[in-house]
Amino acid sequence: MRWAASLPLSGRIGLALVVFWLLVAIAGPMIAPYPVGRFVDQEVFSPLTGQFWLGSDYLGRDVLSRLIWGARYTVMLAAGAAALAVLAGTSVALFAAIRGGWIDEFISRAMDTLISIPSKIFSLVLVAAFGSSLPLLLLIAALIYIPGNYRIARALAVNLAEMDFVAVARARGEGALHIAWREILPNMIHPLLADMGLRFVFVVLLLSGLSFLGLGVQPPYADLGSLVRENISGLAQGSSAILSPALAIASLTVGANLLIDALKPGGGH
Repeated sequence: MRWAASLPLSGRIGLALVVFWLLVAIAGPMIAPYPVGRFVDQEVFSPLTGQFWLGSDYLGRDVLSRLIWGARYTVMLAAGAAALAVLAGTSVALFAAIRGGWIDEFISRAMDTLISIPSKIFSLVLVAAFGSSLPLLLLIAALIYIPGNYRIARALAVNLAEMDFVAVARARGEGALHIAWREILPNMIHPLLADMGLRFVFVVLLLSGLSFLGLGVQPPYADLGSLVRENISGLAQGSSAILSPALAIASLTVGANLLIDALKPGGGH
């Protein structure tokens, strides 16, 4: 692709890592050697072998299969939550910027209140109150990062609302909805995509932290954070059961950051 070739080396590395994990997440059930919860080894924390490419975990399950399934939950939940946060935050920001006045002031103060709550504490309270489930984790992660996206989207929208082409649209008699979605939003796409990438990284780290505390994806399924937590006893042995998911989280987040940096205005274009 011409677009990919125009990226700097760091951007191409980031793109390769992100695409790799997306493919793993999408094709996970088809390429995993064993079902996610099957006990396949009589030994625990086995080393890398021809049968178990990444060894076995603390219960004798195949680490590679667990890693593939874990990547599926981590990537899909993070991507869904980031997209939902950006969609909701941007929609509210456009409404506030177009309406202005006390509506804008009220929404902005409400978002400031939400963003002042530490994300980990907020998510822990909600999970403790309502239990851990995939839809709830998705909604919690999205809700936490809506205010951050709102502030960025509103700043962009307010600046664009003062531009001449928006004044012309108002003079033509266009309604608020047309101005928001046809005049302002198209000029916000690039920074919003970069922000969505950052939200994706934040959600990956948030979900991994929750899972490390035992409040994320529940057994027998697991995300990458859960795999680190459940195999923590193998750390002294340097087992691949704990090193593999830790490296997976690192490569996913670093890859996403490299790609985001390359997509900034002037980066690789």
